[in-house]
Amino acid sequence: MAIEGFDYKGFAQNLAQQALELIPKDFNENQKNYVANTLLNFSTIAGQALYDDTQLNFNLDQAVMITQIIAEWSFHKSVDLIRSGIPQQYWDPIMQKIAFTIFEIAKNAFHQGLPQDQCLQLIEHHVKKTYLDCIAELKDKNLIDEGLMEQAASQSNIDRMAQEQTQAQSQPQEEQQAVPNPANVPQHSSQGQAPLGADSKILKLATLAMLFKKMKQEKVQTILNKFNPDDAQSVIKFMGMSDLDAKVSPDIALRCLQEIKTTLPNAQHNFTPSKIINKIQNVSQYLDKSQLELVLRPERIKVKKFVYTALEGDFYEMSPKVANIIATHLEDSV
Repeated sequence: MAIEGFDYKGFAQNLAQQALELIPKDFNENQKNYVANTLLNFSTIAGQALYDDTQLNFNLDQAVMITQIIAEWSFHKSVDLIRSGIPQQYWDPIMQKIAFTIFEIAKNAFHQGLPQDQCLQLIEHHVKKTYLDCIAELKDKNLIDEGLMEQAASQSNIDRMAQEQTQAQSQPQEEQQAVPNPANVPQHSSQGQAPLGADSKILKLATLAMLFKKMKQEKVQTILNKFNPDDAQSVIKFMGMSDLDAKVSPDIALRCLQEIKTTLPNAQHNFTPSKIINKIQNVSQYLDKSQLELVLRPERIKVKKFVYTALEGDFYEMSPKVANIIATHLEDSV
């Protein structure tokens, strides 16, 4: 049954038009057209597939959300490819793999009813993984050299945009300490790419509240105890809002989470097997079997074996640093 009210063609064209204003100014006409057309093509294809689907029965909001996620990542990764220096004949195959990955992961995640923030994190993980795998494949086939592979792998337009927004939004600390009124959470349409602007901190606190609403109360309280008291009180107020998800769109939540992530300390120590096992076993308290299987489904056999071995209390031999990355990814999925 078609999704009533879902004008996927018009929506895709609207997204492509908005993207034109965000394409880097130093791109030439061919590069600008590639970004805009790639976004338009993949969002139109995804929108039509969702519109014609007769099995999953997504509603209008879910169809809009999935289509927009594909459009946004198509924009960011096509920009990354252009800046990477990889020859243009390889762009389309890479983008096709990325778009297919997003579509399949998003469909499964939303169909299984995973929390919105968890869906976004899962998609981001697999987008980056697919991009890096495609670049490595080009290197393995001797189509690019190691230097170009490393240059391509270092590209991240979404991180660059988040950093630019953070710099543009810098303001006196006193202004940032104002406690927001939950009733005044800025309304952001899921069909627009509005800048975070002066609402940055309010949106970040609201995004954290959305995340915390899906977590166990005792874990939330432990985290809030480390917050500034005013910020903690604001998050609690946001958590009490029944329509919070409607006030913060998926793209805004994704950008807020990305900015929050860049401010977290990057621990590079204490990678002992026992601590890593404890991290994974702790995650199992918040992910049921089906959710864990969804997270691990696209991973390599060794990664799956490592996780399942850790759940049994043993350490499957691999680099502690790599093991910690896997454990951290699972924690980010909670």
